[in-house]
Amino acid sequence: MAPPPEIAIPSTSVSGTDNGSKPFTLYNITLRLPLRSYVVQKRYSDFSSLHATLTQQVGSPPPEPLPGKHWLKSTVHSPDLTQQRQAGLERYLKAIAESPDRRWRDTSAWRAFLNLPTTSSASTSAVSAGGIAGNAAAGAADPHTWLDMHRELKACLHEARQCLSRRDGASDSGNSSGVAEAGTAAKRALVKGGTLISTLTDGLRKMQESKRLGDGELRRRRDLVSAARMERDGLEKLVNSTPASPSAAKNGVSNHNGQPSTTSDKAGLLRGGKPAGRVLGAPLPETARTRELDNAGVLQLQRQELSDQDAAIEQLSTIIQRQRAMGLQISEEVERQHELLARLDQDVDVVDGKIRVGNARLRKF
Repeated sequence: MAPPPEIAIPSTSVSGTDNGSKPFTLYNITLRLPLRSYVVQKRYSDFSSLHATLTQQVGSPPPEPLPGKHWLKSTVHSPDLTQQRQAGLERYLKAIAESPDRRWRDTSAWRAFLNLPTTSSASTSAVSAGGIAGNAAAGAADPHTWLDMHRELKACLHEARQCLSRRDGASDSGNSSGVAEAGTAAKRALVKGGTLISTLTDGLRKMQESKRLGDGELRRRRDLVSAARMERDGLEKLVNSTPASPSAAKNGVSNHNGQPSTTSDKAGLLRGGKPAGRVLGAPLPETARTRELDNAGVLQLQRQELSDQDAAIEQLSTIIQRQRAMGLQISEEVERQHELLARLDQDVDVVDGKIRVGNARLRKF
């Protein structure tokens, strides 16, 4: 049994203002499935129809009541009402998704409302997939879903690299059908990756307009998209090139640019090669710790790094104070040894004088 999806309504948007119709509020429902995440946009009337259908099909209302309709105010002009209804609708969906009673979740109305994939019919799955694709732009405008889509983009590029590796292996073994299949799969992954890059770029533009992210986080995510686009372009060049057979490689056949294809060039493209050297004024490169973090995560990581640095400075200060105390004790010990040596020198002088007196008396005898 598949786990229930994680449901949230992190944001809203106003629609209907461009075509001259009456504006209305759309609630961006974010769903996180085990294999992917997407966004479904619904208005309040859709929730009302869902509530009526679930009550009719199950015979009892869902565990959480639907937020009531306000007849004197509109969510388009009242941010407080929008926020209250957004929180109420999120509680409504979560109550159904997390309830031990599965009767409401097992209805066709629930799955059609959230575009959930079904196994009953292929046509329903096709409709769900279409709904998911249609809301990709809305999902990219959400900061959390944007990161999920970026992870999907990385998976597409990784799949393309694997397909190219399989194509090279099939080419070395002389398997022409394997070369064609691997090349087609790589092109399919790169086409999907190009669509995701465009969607992520549009999502960053919308987030910049709505000021949902800071300038630093937007710059970081643009760098991620630029790196992915550069990697995709390199893989696309490699896909469009014809893999050389073992006999052609021995005869020195050149690539599509007229230059001999080298193993290092191919390995660099399969790794998603990046320009070498320093670029003055360029942002710092991403690390494994910051690449998948959002703005709040990067801020939390920075605070943790500063806290660790403060702790290290305090530890270093303690060590320096201990060394200083040891140095003072050594200095005191050296001074004490000097005093003892001075006393010893005085005692030597006294003994030397007594010896000279004794020798003089012995000579008189």
